[in-house]
Parts: sequence; C-alpha cells; structure tokens
Amino acid sequence: MQPAQLLIIACGAIAREISAVARSNGWNNIKISQIPAELHNRPELIPGAVEQRLLDFAGEYDQVFIGFADCGTGGQLDRVLKKYQAQRLQGAHCYEFYAGSEAFAKLAEAELGTFYLTDYLAKHFEQLIMQGMGLRDKPKLIPLVFGHYKKLVYMAQNESRQLDHYAEAAAQSLGLEYEKVITGYGQMAADLRQYIQHNETKVVKWQH
Repeated sequence: MQPAQLLIIACGAIAREISAVARSNGWNNIKISQIPAELHNRPELIPGAVEQRLLDFAGEYDQVFIGFADCGTGGQLDRVLKKYQAQRLQGAHCYEFYAGSEAFAKLAEAELGTFYLTDYLAKHFEQLIMQGMGLRDKPKLIPLVFGHYKKLVYMAQNESRQLDHYAEAAAQSLGLEYEKVITGYGQMAADLRQYIQHNETKVVKWQH
C-alpha cells in the first residue's frame, strides 16, 4: 500500500523546522504550503488564511495537517479546523510547543514579563518586530509596547550559536535581560510523528 500523500499548511515561521523534521524521519510524501509569518502581527487574519488554503488544496491530498498552534486567534482557528476535520499542533503558540507545556509554564511563572524569540523570530526580528510594528521609525513606542517586559528568552531550535547575535541584539534593542534556552523541535516534532504514524496507511482523499 502506498503511503498517504500529506499536505501540511504551516506558518512560515516554522516551515523550515517542519521540513527538517520531515527530512530527518525520511518522510518523502509531504508537501508544505506556507502562510506568511507576518500574519502573527494580525492573528485575527490567520483563520481565514488557513481556511482559504484548505479550500485551495481540497481533494488534492490524502491527508492535511495544520502547522499552527492557536497563535493568538482566541479559538477561531480551531473553529475553522473543526469544520474541515483538520488537526493542528498542540499548544497556544510556538513557544509552548517548542519548549513543551510544562517547561514553558515554568519559564512564564519565573518571569511573567518575558518576551520570547524562536530561531525564525531571532533572524527576522528587525523585519517583523522593529519594522513590522513601526518601532524603528518611532523608537519612542518601544517603552510603551515593551515597558511591561523584563526579559527576552531566546528559545533556540538549533544548538549552534549562529543566531545568538540576532537574539542578543534584539534584547539590547528592547532594553531587556537576555537568556537562551535550547529547546530543539520539542512537542512539534512529537506531534508530527504521532500524526504521520497514525495516518501513514490511509489513502482516502481529504476534501471538503
């Protein structure tokens, strides 16, 4: 029996990591369709963007998986996914599924005023945060937006120091204490493995 052809509709901020997990597991039956990571500045637009992508690919793949957490949609994304019987990654956001719910809860409890970065966000901090939120043009907004934060925690998916200077510079730009925590791919990789193992022999076309 041929393996099911799987579509993963993923946030652009984690598509590279999903691809790395797929390669490391030898999953050759996967197509990743990215949704722009910039939508995290407008989370209310994420459910509609995911639904449109579901409609765009309806009937083309055996299975579909959503590479998003709730991502600030307040449950609206789950309402869309329920309609299409699609499953997503566990957790409220990528910080939680990278660190794991228990570890993230401890980090949050240790300092409520924490701003988090992943590999993607560290690398694209200038584009997504400083420019995307208008902070580069209006630096006086920084204390208004980030005044309640005390620490920046960089959750690194890669153990190398390649992106450290981006994360350290981000903390300096915001005037925050800096900490690095190596998480790897965390619960995201486990969720994908579980989904693949459960669906690898299914060949019923997904459609709406």
